[in-house]
Amino acid sequence: MAKQKSVYSCTSCGAQASKWAGQCGDCGAWNTLQEAVAQAVSDHPRFSGYSGDVTTIRAEPLINLEEEPETRVSTGVGELDRVLGGGLVPGSVTLIGGDPGIGKSTLLTQTLAALSQRLPTLYVSGEESRRQVGLRARRLNLPVDKLKLLTETGVERMIKVAQQEMPRVMAVDSIQTVYTGILQSAPGSVAQVRESAAQLVRFAKQTNTAMFLIGHVTKDGTLAGPRVLEHMVDTVLYFEGDPGSRYRIIRAIKNRFGAVNELGVFAMTDKGLREVTNPSAIFLSRHEKPVPGSIIMVTREGSRPMLVEVQALVDESHLNNPRRVTLGHEQNRLAMLLAVLHRHAGVAMYDHDVFVNVVGGVRVSETAADLPVLRAILSSYRDRALPEDMVAFGEVGLAGEIRPVPNGEERLNEAAKHGFKRAIVPRGNSPAKGRIGDMKVIAVQRLDEAIEQVW
Repeated sequence: MAKQKSVYSCTSCGAQASKWAGQCGDCGAWNTLQEAVAQAVSDHPRFSGYSGDVTTIRAEPLINLEEEPETRVSTGVGELDRVLGGGLVPGSVTLIGGDPGIGKSTLLTQTLAALSQRLPTLYVSGEESRRQVGLRARRLNLPVDKLKLLTETGVERMIKVAQQEMPRVMAVDSIQTVYTGILQSAPGSVAQVRESAAQLVRFAKQTNTAMFLIGHVTKDGTLAGPRVLEHMVDTVLYFEGDPGSRYRIIRAIKNRFGAVNELGVFAMTDKGLREVTNPSAIFLSRHEKPVPGSIIMVTREGSRPMLVEVQALVDESHLNNPRRVTLGHEQNRLAMLLAVLHRHAGVAMYDHDVFVNVVGGVRVSETAADLPVLRAILSSYRDRALPEDMVAFGEVGLAGEIRPVPNGEERLNEAAKHGFKRAIVPRGNSPAKGRIGDMKVIAVQRLDEAIEQVW
């Protein structure tokens, strides 16, 4: 097979050059030339016998398409199935990213070992040797008698072996180590990652193979490589949590076959990752006695509500610019909430440091955390503990109003199931009877009204 010619394209203006240079000759941008495969002129339809006759090309109404039943394959891991939207879709490509050592390879080894008992599977390792993968499987006590392993980094040889084995499920660990022979750049470069992923995605679609790709992350937690990599795949999953902590959280950022923002919770043990079916229980800290600055909020991740603890610490600042530090919560939103607290409740914290932490490493991005965060801050500021049997949720507006949030009744039912007796919620989320089982629901409409109901 003749070797394909490569060119260098500018990511800023699209100009092409025959060799790499530090500066683009057309637009003058620096370090924007990336290697790519040159398309032969004869490959273009205009030069390959295309006559311009479009009578055979027709657009059809979508309703005329034949309905095919949706087929999904269960991975055998309930939390992973939840994040994927109910299981694996044949021909889908799933990209999994996360910090080093957080459990990406462990999860894929467990998943493919379970699937290999029912379906032909292929695990391709580009980072670890056959012995290393075997030692991990033996340590986890996994059934690997039918799981086939390939240690390869060349994408052409990888696809050739896969065409011979014809697996139903295939995993590549990792996409940054894979390279294609048609490019001269080193593995892990932008061009190599893009072209290698394109060939793997094409193979998955043509053979109806469900494929997993592991991707490295950068210092800021985003997937390394070109942004187009996330557009090429069908599903993007991120591992969250501290690698030193026991618990791992996997979140769907993109999913063409299910809902996004789903959440799966795992616990890392000496036998691998174990599912956590009741995540609210692990994110709740039962203190021996009530402590200031702590409150339980009801958040909703994907299709299920979760109880998490929000902690706040307010301390006198000796700096010209007091610190606003958040872990698991948006820092800009904290600054906005403190301004609302000052304007509509008369509590000024311009000379205090404010620290907010969501326990368990959970990242809460929804607006339902506004009211619990303000209550925790005020509790720490006044050094007065909140009742342990109370939960809260609600969005706080700039005018000081408490706005309702989606799925309020499901949140209240989750809190009542865990034994909470009181809940402070927006008036729009209050049930008609004012109670959910044995739990009393206190409806509020303004921020000052919610502060009065704290103690």
